[in-house]
Amino acid sequence: MKNFSSLKKTLDFKAVYRKRRSKADRYFVMYILENNLSKNRLGISVSKKVGNSIVRHRLTRLVREAYRLHEDKFNSGLDIVVVARESANPQKKSDEKPLKCQDVEKSLLHLGRAHRVILQSDTK
Repeated sequence: MKNFSSLKKTLDFKAVYRKRRSKADRYFVMYILENNLSKNRLGISVSKKVGNSIVRHRLTRLVREAYRLHEDKFNSGLDIVVVARESANPQKKSDEKPLKCQDVEKSLLHLGRAHRVILQSDTK
């Protein structure tokens, strides 16, 4: 299992955003930047537009857990920033159920494949 740490500094987030290498789906936007390290660093951003603190922290935990479960599928040496969209909180606009961990995993793997950072042997 690979090690990953968190992106915490604003300068690190800005460096990833500046590269402008992003892919998006219904729930998340994923930005990728090579970091020349032997491990990946994961940054998660959930704004107040998505929901209150309970919703934001829940989404953060779901993304972190989905990445942890599938971190061995991702290439090494990447800074990954995942930004939650407003649609990641379906309860805000309608009476739909909140996202499940399976939905977040599926979205994260889809974005990883779109960026071509998922190892080829694990494409399924």
